[in-house]
Amino acid sequence: MPIKNRIAELHGDITAWRRDFHQHPEVMFDVHRTAGVVAEKLREFGCDEVVEGIGITGVVGTIKAGTSDRVIALRADMDALPMEEITGLDYASKTPGAMHACGHDGHTAMLLGAAKYLCETRNFDGTVVLLFQPAEEGGAGGLKMVEDGCMDRWNVDEVYGLHNAPGIPVGEFAICPGPLLASADEIEIVVEGKGGHAAEPHMAVDTTLAAAHVVVALNSIVARNVDPLKQAVLTVATFITESDTQNVIPQTAKLRGTVRCFEPEVRDLMEERVRAVATATAAAYGATAHIEYVRGYPPTVNSAAETVHAIKAAEAVGTKVDPNTNPIMPAEDFAYMLESRPGAYIFLGNGDSAACHHPAYDFDDEAAPYGTSFFAELIEQRLPRR
Repeated sequence: MPIKNRIAELHGDITAWRRDFHQHPEVMFDVHRTAGVVAEKLREFGCDEVVEGIGITGVVGTIKAGTSDRVIALRADMDALPMEEITGLDYASKTPGAMHACGHDGHTAMLLGAAKYLCETRNFDGTVVLLFQPAEEGGAGGLKMVEDGCMDRWNVDEVYGLHNAPGIPVGEFAICPGPLLASADEIEIVVEGKGGHAAEPHMAVDTTLAAAHVVVALNSIVARNVDPLKQAVLTVATFITESDTQNVIPQTAKLRGTVRCFEPEVRDLMEERVRAVATATAAAYGATAHIEYVRGYPPTVNSAAETVHAIKAAEAVGTKVDPNTNPIMPAEDFAYMLESRPGAYIFLGNGDSAACHHPAYDFDDEAAPYGTSFFAELIEQRLPRR
């Protein structure tokens, strides 16, 4: 069995912690119960330092061994999603309107398991920094922790994280060097015309028509402006007018959507073209377009050397590792930590489960020993005893 024996013994504890977190999901920065449990357990395990309130509600723990000044950080996210669970599980969410639909309960439990193992064994030389962050789901909690000093205060040299991956068999890992996940920018376009009676369109400026053509034109940007050998996604997900009546031409229409890409130059191009295309298309129909383009999470980019280190650790504890998996378009605020320090992010198989962000999703507890062993093995390889 590739997983570490002591971690196999901890499987029951890790499962119990995970299911407790699952029953009590908390959203964004409001993770007070979860962070409190994490801090309590880190102290119970014997961490050398436990600091709460980093990045508003994040928790940082440290474990020291030997004399090396090398510092490796491991990260887990704690927050849930604002959605209703439909799993019907015995340990389903007890909080209306919130559920762990992305497996952050599993990520937190696995890092706690690694903390317990590392505190017990201290089979390394250096310092391990455990980063438990809030608000990955849209709140940029990773950025808040970086801004609050989680890298500088503890002199972190490298940082690593993982995310469960439905569709990849349990026990397997997947990673690639360079971009692994995309940036996530938000667009909001308010198209303004001249409201009027639906029977007299010549007396109005039909905002619905203008906005519809804006949607079509925006969808030409990737096909006709982005290098075909590069990747980008633009999705207009919402189209709302101020009228819900069949005989009114509305004064305004609002479009909202997202832009995803991997490279800075493509990101810049997408913003430039969204603004130009929306403005010109609305004008062609006598309307105006007011554009708000908000840059969100940057791409998650694995540094080359640290990707190799992550692969070696995964190979030691997993059943299979894909070292050149295809990047995907969702975003992840671990990107901010990778902008601050070299490191790597890896996918851990969650088996044939519902997709992340689906109301029937659940983290597979059989995956936990692999993820926990990965964290522990990575530390023992990167901070070897002298």
